[in-house]
Parts: sequence; C-alpha cells; structure tokens
Amino acid sequence: MSMVDQSRELAAFLRTRRERLDPAEVALPARRGHRRTPGLRREEVAELAGVSVDYVVRLEQGRGLRPSASVLEALAQALRLNEDERAYLFDLARQRPTRQAPSSDEAGPLARLVHDLSPLPAMLLNHRSDILAWNPEIAALMLDFGVLPPEQRNSVWLCLLHPRMSTFYRDREKIVREGIADLRASWAAHPDDKILAELVEEITSHSAEFARLWDERDVKVYGRGRKRLLHATEGPLSVDFEVLTPLQAPGQRLVIYRAADAASQQALDAIARDCVPARIRAS
Repeated sequence: MSMVDQSRELAAFLRTRRERLDPAEVALPARRGHRRTPGLRREEVAELAGVSVDYVVRLEQGRGLRPSASVLEALAQALRLNEDERAYLFDLARQRPTRQAPSSDEAGPLARLVHDLSPLPAMLLNHRSDILAWNPEIAALMLDFGVLPPEQRNSVWLCLLHPRMSTFYRDREKIVREGIADLRASWAAHPDDKILAELVEEITSHSAEFARLWDERDVKVYGRGRKRLLHATEGPLSVDFEVLTPLQAPGQRLVIYRAADAASQQALDAIARDCVPARIRAS
C-alpha cells in the first residue's frame, strides 16, 4: 500500500502553486474587483490549462481524480512549474514509472570509489539521503558517521536533529530548505517506501522547523551548488558540491565537495593532512 496519500498531496500541491503564482506573470485579461486570496483564482488556472473550473475544484479537494498526462502538462504550464515541480506533479498522479526502493542499501563497489576520491571530501547517499559510504575527509569535515547509529546516518536527519550540526552551516536556512525540497521529490517518487515515509514522520514529530518547511511543498533537486560551513577547528570555509548519479545504481548519489576559494582550500588541505592515518588504515 502507498505510504503517500497522493490525492491529498496532489490537491495541496496544486493549491500552494496556484496561491504562489503572481497574476502579473501570466497573460490573462485584466479583471475588475479586489482579489481576496493570493495568487491566481481557480477559474484563471482553469482558463490557462483549458479545463473546467469544476475539474480544478475537484482536483484541489482531493476527490481521487486521475488526470491524464496531457492535463498534467497543461496544469504544469499554467502554474509555471519548474522541471522538478513538474516531475513531482507527474509522480503524484502516477503518470511516470514509479521507481521502486532499492532492494539493498549497500554501497557495493561505489564505496571504494568514495575512498579513492580522497583528499576530496565525498560520500554516497541513497534516495532517502541515507549516508551509505564516506571517506575520512568528509567525516573530519562534518562529523564521524561511523560512531552514529545507522538510523541517524541521514543527511537531513543530521542537519535538523544532531546538536553538532546546528551551527555547521552558516547559511542554515538555505541548506535546510534545499534538503527538504530534495527529500520531498524523492518522497513522491517512491510512494511505497515505508522507511522513507517513517523518516518524514519522525523528523516532523521532532522538528517544528522541518514541519513548517515541509508544509510549504517546495520541490527542487539540487545537482550542484555552494555551502558555507563553520568547521570546529578550521573555522569558516566554503565548498562547491557536485552530485553525480551512477548509471548502474540510479537510486544512489555521489556527493563531492571542492574548495570554493583559496582560503577554503587551505582549510580542506589541513583537514586532509589529519586524515592521512585513516586513509592508510582503509587502504
């Protein structure tokens, strides 16, 4: 049975996207009268998408409709959805092939690749953001994942609930938002993943910040970007991250950090020097 109430979530997602859209962004004839609610009216969405107002109302009420791919495409264009939001919409409506949760969460041969990337900090995640493998450099940069219980080795869980991570990200609000937007995309793409659904419930119950941002229903998959960090001994530094998807393991992600500037490179070099004994033991 699906862990995601897709009709309910589809309804909520369409409402939030409609309410966030500035009427000035769409080519609609001017109408008289004061707008009582933010964003577009349902009749305006219906006009832009070429469907009836009643159909939009029923979708937003979660009445279990199964819109076709053509209707979803029209709604995506009407609501000005970005690529990730469009994929999320199609996942909720079961109009994309559902990706099954992997049968194993083992890193396999990719664990060796993660270690071979030293001295670049690197780690391997699955679609839930569970940390499957890591090298000494990223453990020294963030925290020692090896001493954590397996259920806590999750990048979103750590960011929101681990005490040592509360000051690690200098742009914490941005990082939290990005992590939640990425997790929501995976949540919709894997509606039958009980472990993922339980993870969302656990973090929601322990973090008011997560619950608030989760309800905003932002969806975005971040393949690269910059993070501003505060290391315990090396102080402030910035890293550029790149996320790669292995062809043989499309449900996993290889995350690699590189210094964003000369000062940050010096900090990463110092961290890497301290990791030499750990790399020797692992080889």
